[in-house]
Amino acid sequence: MVTKQIQELEATKAKIVALEKTIAKELSKELASLHAKYGFDSLGEFIKAIKAAVGTGKGRKSKATKAAGGKSKRRHRAVITEDTRANVKKLVEAKKTGTQIAKTLGISLPTVQNIKKSLGLVKARA
Repeated sequence: MVTKQIQELEATKAKIVALEKTIAKELSKELASLHAKYGFDSLGEFIKAIKAAVGTGKGRKSKATKAAGGKSKRRHRAVITEDTRANVKKLVEAKKTGTQIAKTLGISLPTVQNIKKSLGLVKARA
């Protein structure tokens, strides 16, 4: 009785393997002709169109979106120059807060704090 069930199980597993192969073949054929179904001459053109439609991934916008005026939400690292340091010093002397300085100069608050520290404009902790 158990032997018969094992044989049935093996036969079923063989059918599953055969079905998986058949499905993989049909899927490959369908994918290979998908570009023609949507009116594209080549697979490369079809892939470019898909990438343009969904973007390039991970929160980045496609070149087409950027060209159309879309803004990227990604922040860029500020370039700190001697002029920036001088402006921070001037604003600290004018009794501006770190947040006000950051907004005025377009840099982050931690950057302002780092510049103040490097210029010796902050008190040491007790």
